Amino acid sequence: MYESDAGLLAPGRAGSPAEATTGDRAFLQAMLDAEAALTRAQSACGLAPAEAGRAVTRTADADGFDVRDLALRARSGGNPVIPLVVDLTAAVPEDARPYVHRGATSQDILDTAAMLVASRTLATVLDDLERAAGEVARHAATHRDTQMAGRTLTQHAVPTTFGLKAAGWRALILDARDRLSAVRASLPAQLGGAAGTLAAFSAFSAPAASPVAEERTDGQEGTDGRREVDLLALVAAYARELGLAEPVLPWHTLRTPIADLAGALAFTAGALGKMAADVLTLSRTEIGEVEEEEGGDSSALPHKANPVHATLIAAAARRAPGLAATLYGSLAAEDERPAGAWHAEWEPLRDLLRLVGGAAHDGAALAAGLRVVPYTMRENLQLTDGLIVSERLAAVFADRIGRARAREVLAAAADRAHSETTDLADVLFDVLREEPELAGLDLAELTDPTRYTGCAGPLTDRALERR
Repeated sequence: MYESDAGLLAPGRAGSPAEATTGDRAFLQAMLDAEAALTRAQSACGLAPAEAGRAVTRTADADGFDVRDLALRARSGGNPVIPLVVDLTAAVPEDARPYVHRGATSQDILDTAAMLVASRTLATVLDDLERAAGEVARHAATHRDTQMAGRTLTQHAVPTTFGLKAAGWRALILDARDRLSAVRASLPAQLGGAAGTLAAFSAFSAPAASPVAEERTDGQEGTDGRREVDLLALVAAYARELGLAEPVLPWHTLRTPIADLAGALAFTAGALGKMAADVLTLSRTEIGEVEEEEGGDSSALPHKANPVHATLIAAAARRAPGLAATLYGSLAAEDERPAGAWHAEWEPLRDLLRLVGGAAHDGAALAAGLRVVPYTMRENLQLTDGLIVSERLAAVFADRIGRARAREVLAAAADRAHSETTDLADVLFDVLREEPELAGLDLAELTDPTRYTGCAGPLTDRALERR
C-alpha cells in the first residue's frame, strides 16, 4: 500500500513551513500554476481566448488530480508534466483544451514550478532567519560584556565575550538572509519551447488589434492579415502572471538559477550550522556554558536534556554541501536539453529546500530558547590558572626584557604552575623578584582574564548596527 512521505526519518523538516511548501502536492500545484499562467499569458497576448485562460485557471487545483497516479505514469516519459498535461487537458472545457500547454515543453513547466516552489519556500525561510537574527541580537546585547574563554583548536586561547560570539552568529545569519533574498528576487520563469527558440509560439498569431502585437521586422502582415505577436512580450507576460523574474534567455541548459539557489541554500545551512556547532560544544556537560531550555528527551537516560535543535541543524549542515554539489554538477548540461542532468536536480533541490527550511525553523527556536550561564563562563575562565592571559603577559614582558627572554620566563612559570597546581600569578610574584626589569608591574590586573577582552564590546556594538 502506498503511503506518502510523512517525514518519519526527517525530524528536521517535519512540521516546518518548508515541509508544506515542498511536498508533492505543492510541486503539483506549482506545475498547475505554471500551466494556468501560460494560458493566461497567451490570452493577454491575443494568442488564446480570455475564457481559455480563466477555464484553465479554475481547473488548475491540485486537489483535483491524483499525485500517485501521475508519479507512476511519469515513468513512461521521464517526467510528471507529460501525464499532467493529459489530465489537465481532459479536465478543462472542450473549447479550452487546444490552449493547454500550447507551445511549451515539459521542462518549461517543471523548471518554472521549481522556481515557484523555491520562491514560496524561501519566503518562510527568510521569516525564520529574521526571527533567529532578532533573538541572537538580544543575546549579543545582553551579554555584550559577559566574559568567557575563547577557544582555538579545542583549547582555551584568550578571553572573549559571549556577546561577540552571538554577534558573529547574527552576522552569518544576516549574510544568509541577504543571499537568499537576492536569489529569491532573481528566480526566473522558464519559457523556450522544445529547444529554447520559442519557435512553436511563432506559429500562433495575434489579432492586429492586440495591444501587444508588433509589426514584423519587414513591415509585412502575416498571410492571414494578422500581425505576428512579440514573443518576448509573451515571455514577459508569463513571468508577470507567475510573480517570477523575466529571463533574458531560456535557461534549459543554462542552469545559473539552480546553481545560485544551491549556493545560497548551502551557505545558509552552514551559517546556521556554525551557531549549532558552538551550542553543541558549549552545552557539553563538562563545559555547561549554554543550554537549550527545551532539551530533548533520551529513550534510555531520564536525566538528559539533549540539545535537539542544534543537533538537527548540525545534521542539515552536513548534508547540504553534498546536495549542492549534485546541483552544481548539473551545470555541465549538453545540447539544448540534457538527458539526466536536468532530471538529477529535482530531488536534491527539494531536499536542500527542506533541509534549510527545517534548519532555519530550528535556528529560530534555538536562539529563542537558548539559556546562557555567565557564572559557568566565569568559572571556566579560571581552568588554566591564569594561562589564558599568557599572550598579554608575553607582550608586556617582551617590552621590558625582550621577546626571547619573555617566552623563556613565561614557559618556566607555566611549567611550575602546572607542576605545583598553583595559579600562574603566584608563580609570577617570585619571577618579578628575579627580574628587576619587570618590577612594578601590576600582576593582579595583568592576570585578570576579565580585563583582557580587547575590543569585544565595541565590535559587538558595531555588529549590532547592521540591519
